[in-house]
Amino acid sequence: MLGTRRTRGLLALVLLVTLSGCTGVFGGVSDADLDETPPEGDYTWDADADVHVTIHENTTFEGVYRAEGEEVELYRRDGLGGRNPLSVSAIRYQYPNGTVVNGTTLAQRGGVDESREAVTIEFPEGDVEGDKVAFTAGSSPKRFALPAFVEGDYEILLPPGRRASLPVFGQVSPAADQLSEPDTDDRVHATLSDVTSDSVVAQFYLPRDLQILAVVLSVGGLVAAGGVAYYLRKIRDLRERREEMGVDVDTEDDDFGQDPPPGME
Repeated sequence: MLGTRRTRGLLALVLLVTLSGCTGVFGGVSDADLDETPPEGDYTWDADADVHVTIHENTTFEGVYRAEGEEVELYRRDGLGGRNPLSVSAIRYQYPNGTVVNGTTLAQRGGVDESREAVTIEFPEGDVEGDKVAFTAGSSPKRFALPAFVEGDYEILLPPGRRASLPVFGQVSPAADQLSEPDTDDRVHATLSDVTSDSVVAQFYLPRDLQILAVVLSVGGLVAAGGVAYYLRKIRDLRERREEMGVDVDTEDDDFGQDPPPGME
């Protein structure tokens, strides 16, 4: 009986710890992440686009979104069509008068909650027209892909030195209205108007990657050509040896087998 009670107590303790852990994980973003400093110190609040995305070399990006409705859900789609919460940090909220509050203040005035499917940011009560919300999240080295949380005009800044003008290796979807020439920071700006698609994707490359690929293909071509030449030479040598050994003898003039069988004359 004593052993049974201990077992039940242990199970209850494990269950309690598990539930507490789940509450901590899915109850909201930590204060440290909420108030983390943006990668470049501040966000691009003065952009004219409804959504302004800056992709960094360290596989992170920062997004500034026009606030609309009562909330925004931040998530990524998995390979099975489900949704996973976007791992966000450095959340900020800007009012039309230019006042910017940090993530913890936004959580108090509105809400920042994390579930198994999304991070939900609730905007402060009242008219949010002109308000903006910004956050930082992870990306990948050569591809930015995210659901279109807000419809409208987008401006995407590629990492320094990256390009997206060569199909297959680089592209922006939906198709960009304009890919600017590199600015003073060697960044290309992709401008997209009236985005209503489910997602926005920017795939990019380094010009040196294409040079490396060209060298690899050239070397591969030379190796392949050398291999073909080698085997052709081997075939020619083998043929010459067969002729020298008399293996390949022309028997067209040989009378053997030319007479018809007996009785067929």
